[in-house]
Amino acid sequence: MAGALAHPLIFGEGGLIPITSIPAHVLFTWTGMALLFLIAITARQRLTLVPNRLQNFFEVIIGGFEDFVVKNIGEEGRRVYPFIITIFLYVITMNYLGLVPGFDAPTANINTNAALAISVFIYYNYIGIKKWGFGYIKHFLGPVKALAPFMILLELISHLARPLSFTLRLFGNIRGEEIVLMLLFVLAPVVSTVPMYLLFMLAKFIQAFIVLMLTMIYLQGSLDHAH
Repeated sequence: MAGALAHPLIFGEGGLIPITSIPAHVLFTWTGMALLFLIAITARQRLTLVPNRLQNFFEVIIGGFEDFVVKNIGEEGRRVYPFIITIFLYVITMNYLGLVPGFDAPTANINTNAALAISVFIYYNYIGIKKWGFGYIKHFLGPVKALAPFMILLELISHLARPLSFTLRLFGNIRGEEIVLMLLFVLAPVVSTVPMYLLFMLAKFIQAFIVLMLTMIYLQGSLDHAH
């Protein structure tokens, strides 16, 4: 009994597996996802004609970013907006988990960011192919026909590099913040940590907003007409 309590079990594909064998960033990701689901269910159950504080907060966030996306992409932005705002809410939640004592930001792990980057890469190309069909290849050919063979090679390299730069940008910034915060906590637990918490709260929001911007730009490029 003591051993079972010391190593709690969960259901996996092969039956019960010890929770300690699951990577920490995966457990923290599940925690963040559970928190997002809980907030979403709570907000949905409290929807009223006279908005409460929670409803007002989400209406400002969701509505404000939707207007921002539509202004940049156009009306087609409403079709891809659910994906964009989901990416933003996911990243900002995972970023802020790193500020909770005992937790680590899942986005400070390169595997989380790589999966995120690949998802964005697949989605914006899927949207482009869905809209333009075979004509989507024109996005890779450039405006000059004579240079098309060279441009398609350059464009392919550029597009394939996007997931890598996306992954390393988010990983480097969040991991760097985690390391700095840990060092400051060791050197001066209260004096330095409290101000840095406030600074990193802003920095983590900015990193999530950059992810939103990159996702929006990639989608805008796939939706725009290839000249």
